[in-house]
Amino acid sequence: MKDMIAGISHSKRLIMAKTGVVETDPRVAELKKELQRLVRTIVEDDDCSVEVMDRAREALCSIKDLKMKRSMSLKLHGADSVPEEFRCPLSREMMRDPVILATGQTYDRPFIQKWLKAGNRTCPRTQQVLSHTMLTPNHLILEMISQWCKNHGIELTDSDQFNHEDQIMEADRSRFISLLEKMSSSSALEQREAAKELRLLTKRMPSFRALFGESLDAIPQLLNPFSQNNNSGIHPDLQEDLITTLLNLSIHDNNKKLVAETPIVIPLLIEALESGTIETRSNAAATIFTLSALDSNKALIGESGVLKPLINLLEEGHPSAMKDVASAIFNLCIIHENKARAVHEGAVKVLMKKIMNRTHVDELLAILAMLSTHQKAIEEMGNLGVVSCLLTIIRESSCDRNKENCISILHSVCLNNRTKLRELREEENTFRTISKLAQTGTARAKRKANGILERLRRAVNITHTA
Repeated sequence: MKDMIAGISHSKRLIMAKTGVVETDPRVAELKKELQRLVRTIVEDDDCSVEVMDRAREALCSIKDLKMKRSMSLKLHGADSVPEEFRCPLSREMMRDPVILATGQTYDRPFIQKWLKAGNRTCPRTQQVLSHTMLTPNHLILEMISQWCKNHGIELTDSDQFNHEDQIMEADRSRFISLLEKMSSSSALEQREAAKELRLLTKRMPSFRALFGESLDAIPQLLNPFSQNNNSGIHPDLQEDLITTLLNLSIHDNNKKLVAETPIVIPLLIEALESGTIETRSNAAATIFTLSALDSNKALIGESGVLKPLINLLEEGHPSAMKDVASAIFNLCIIHENKARAVHEGAVKVLMKKIMNRTHVDELLAILAMLSTHQKAIEEMGNLGVVSCLLTIIRESSCDRNKENCISILHSVCLNNRTKLRELREEENTFRTISKLAQTGTARAKRKANGILERLRRAVNITHTA
């Protein structure tokens, strides 16, 4: 109550003083940082993947969209005419649904919710640590904004919609709190019923996924049955429902950081990979895949030892788990530290065996190409017959991406192991596989194929000279 009164008083002082604070939109700043990192990778790395380029394009489009929306908003409402105290400090736009944060500062609800759901637990304006994340409607400011819009002939859109969404959110929140309380129940049946409902609700309703981001205690509460059943072991159905709920939560972009940084989560995912039902194991792998979309999570997850159980599951080769496992390993191995970990845990041998058996070749070739920048991986590949295997795939495959990954790996082998040049020369003399790819492949495939051909020519010249 004191914070709410302080917030209203603060709003009154702002209105009387006609002053405000100008802040940069944090979304644009974050996107620019990400774009800068991606562009640097593209410029400096000749073997940069198409996925990195796609992410750079998406970041650029997002910045453009935000700039266009900002420009449109200014034109619509007049940049100079909207009083500073009516603008949200985060968006710099006129507030439609002003709410008071724990520190007494007022923000527009969608923007402060985004800030909180990104895992931030401080006030953007004052940098104070928040005692709670509940948001209180600032009716005084809303009334003043409405009156100002009326006086200036501006229609304040979506006000009814916000009220409606608040009512839904309150109903969701009540149900949400009730279900989380049941996760601490002494009744195993009550826990299982609540877990099943949370699994379904977080799958169907984005609002339920978002609710988990409002409190640091929500995820530990959800996972309470694991600590209660530490000695006797958790029921397989309950484990599956809870792991699948984590998957549903991790799909929500604003939850990725919070879920991964909750201390209990990654160890439970590793346990699920090792001992759950096949659906639980598959969903645990899918959760790791979605969490590792965030760059800061890749290192955190890789350090936990998760690659070993992922590689073991890949080796088992259960059809329903293969794609999720491969996707998780690929995402994690984007950073160099995790490539080293994957190689250490035996990934190359498992990948080669599966590719030779023509199992999920598309996905596994992409991982092998990712690992081919690691010296020890290249040595292992050479010892496991990678050259003949990949040349056969290039001849037989109709997939340009697979051919590109194959020739990229072979190029790395050539650079690091001259003894394999003879095998490549024999292939070229018999089938002209590399020459054909240098003419018909993707731009990257052509570049790699020509690089191999140049090395073959040099090797022949050296032999003749000798």
